Amino acid sequence: MSRRGCRVRAVLSVLVAWVSLVGGGTAGAARAASAAPGREAAGLRVGAVSAVAPGVGYREFSLKGRHGPAHGHLLTVDLRERRVSVDLLYPGVVGARSPISQLADRRGVVGGVNGDFFNIAEEQHPGVEATGAPVGPAVAGGRPLKAAVPYGQRFGPETPRGVSTEDVLGVGTDRVARLDRLRLDGTVRAGEDELELSGFNQYALPVGGVGAYTSDWGSASRLRATCGTDRDRAAPCSRTTYEVTVKRGRVTAVSRRPGRGAVPRGTVVLVGREGGARDLSRLEVGEEVDVVQRLRPREGGALRCALGGFPILRDGRALGGLDAATGAVRTAAGVADHGHRLYLLALDGRAAYRGGLTLAELASAMRGLGADDAFNLDGGGSSTLVTRDPHGGRATVRNHPSGGAERAVANGIGVFVG
Repeated sequence: MSRRGCRVRAVLSVLVAWVSLVGGGTAGAARAASAAPGREAAGLRVGAVSAVAPGVGYREFSLKGRHGPAHGHLLTVDLRERRVSVDLLYPGVVGARSPISQLADRRGVVGGVNGDFFNIAEEQHPGVEATGAPVGPAVAGGRPLKAAVPYGQRFGPETPRGVSTEDVLGVGTDRVARLDRLRLDGTVRAGEDELELSGFNQYALPVGGVGAYTSDWGSASRLRATCGTDRDRAAPCSRTTYEVTVKRGRVTAVSRRPGRGAVPRGTVVLVGREGGARDLSRLEVGEEVDVVQRLRPREGGALRCALGGFPILRDGRALGGLDAATGAVRTAAGVADHGHRLYLLALDGRAAYRGGLTLAELASAMRGLGADDAFNLDGGGSSTLVTRDPHGGRATVRNHPSGGAERAVANGIGVFVG
């Protein structure tokens, strides 16, 4: 063989190896290579992979969106690696916030990104405190933490058609990542009477509903749960409310106004508004009450971890109605290789790159990076991606958060090795 032929063969071998690392396999590589000029993912440039830990890689990428250049950071997680696992990062209770780097250090993860949108402010309801609680369902270590607020009560950008606040990104007990929906299935039984439970550790209840609050909620005020309506987050707080405290299956206290403070283990606080308040008002101190709450997945088996957001890519196709005009700093997660590969992405903040990406561009970029399904998470000042040496040391923030510093967030996705 000629010397030139040897050089060509060597170059091709290097290219094949590099594309396999970048795309997460031949399917992802083919997809990344097929991005046609003029498409939103055109110009996607991906840097070399740096090993963070066995099965976990980090790299940077750049592309030009309609609002200018964007620069991002990507973790690739191989869930077939038996030492690798994924779980929810959160401050220990639902109604609280913490920077992702602190959560990463506390749990000893090797990498992670911020997660769901959350109840960040309450300017519409003077005197009502923001809870910091996330919008969608949450599962940590296989244990349900909360259910979804009504769609009209969510925070975050406009979503594509057909999206629900029950949408989650999760990893099952089978170690396979997937997009799914988690629906609350719960009841309140007192004697022969039975009420449907319409809320579980969430900052907003449906109009006329009853919600259950456990020790996982934390000490945040429960008053916010009775403000706004199913269609209007800024609507006034309800004037008809009721709260019932149930300890070890028996009513121990009642109140006409939702309270605050930590809920002890073994205790459930029921909060009702409008019709739900009137139903709860019939319960008397000393009465036996049984409260049951479950989160039921729509697509598959039990989930080890899950958090809210909304899908932007399914089976390699962008969802209809994605915003193609508004550029913003974004965080996203992607799934490939039949759920055995997870991508975690965060863009640099506006201090470094002004334009950001539209949701349509984000979906295209995730597809170009190798994802079959992709899920949009909280962006803007919340966007944060961290890595940490598995042998020790503190978490390093890899991207440049908007405003120059990390924001305290409700939850995130953590990658563990061990």
